[in-house]
Amino acid sequence: MSYDVGMNTIHLRPAPRLAHTEYCSNDALMRRVLNESGRSFEDAWDFDFIWSSNDGPVSWAERGRTTDMGHAEYLEGGVDRREPKQCPFNDVSEVLAFDAVKEYGLEPFGELVDFYEAHYREQQHAHPHQVYTGGYYRTLVSGAIDAFGWEMLLMGAADLGAFERVLDSIYQQSLHHYRAWAETSVEVFISHDDMVWSQGPFLHPDFYRSAIFPRYRELWKPLKAAGKKVLFCSDANWTMFLDDIAEAGADGFIFEPMVSLDAVVERFGKTHCIVGSKVDCRTLTYGSREEIQAQIDATLELAFDCPGFMCAVGNHIPSNVPVDNALFYLEYLRRRWRRDSFGGAAGGAALG
Repeated sequence: MSYDVGMNTIHLRPAPRLAHTEYCSNDALMRRVLNESGRSFEDAWDFDFIWSSNDGPVSWAERGRTTDMGHAEYLEGGVDRREPKQCPFNDVSEVLAFDAVKEYGLEPFGELVDFYEAHYREQQHAHPHQVYTGGYYRTLVSGAIDAFGWEMLLMGAADLGAFERVLDSIYQQSLHHYRAWAETSVEVFISHDDMVWSQGPFLHPDFYRSAIFPRYRELWKPLKAAGKKVLFCSDANWTMFLDDIAEAGADGFIFEPMVSLDAVVERFGKTHCIVGSKVDCRTLTYGSREEIQAQIDATLELAFDCPGFMCAVGNHIPSNVPVDNALFYLEYLRRRWRRDSFGGAAGGAALG
């Protein structure tokens, strides 16, 4: 693990190896690593970067209407299972009349800055060997999902003109928080917004380009003016919007294997931080060691030509990934992630 490797990678500066992070909820894996190493999971697994976001001191659910769509069993023991609750919006007219600022209010700006600064300093102190990020989760589309749930969101989005006014109120809510984050000493910021599905955009691409991406640009301006690096993060497949996100001002991309790594590297491998890989958690769960190794090899064929490449299983290491498969993944990656003095692949013998 190395804070320096993380920061150098984000800034596209030379580093002795590829940077590394993971998003992991596999308790059995984390217990195994802790028991065998006596160190934190992040340190023992050579994390250089910790994904983090924080939307403020008081949740939306405590301040106004939100929709709890429930949660399927995902974590060990099904502790995250939650039954859905009734949507608080009775019809689409209530969705289209929604104003996020009126609904949830805005915390006093100075207090919000102090809250974020204290949170960041505490967490960066607790993780001195990693880059600890600031970030905001409900940026625009994710804010609408949280407020309305999918059914009411899609009904409201049938009237794109009216729906844009709703999104603008979420943008105004987010802008207050983005400006507060810009006043802190955080160095790297994650702008999260799950704006698409696995099949791609669920709204017309023109709407993204006219209503969503220009608002991203405005949200990121205060952060970039303050010298922060902005990494955009979204689930699912947004390959077709890579150029749009870059043009809006993102310094890097965090994505799942559904986004084409080849396309990201071809267009932005020399200019942007890239956090992801071709390693799919489904392969870690159901595949053979040979298949896991092949996905790592395919990633590394691209990664060493990118100064800002950070390896990660982009769609998470969840509870059902066999521990031995996860350990093999990291063992093999470690054997291959050194950069040589000329910036190319360091190679390394394949594991049996």
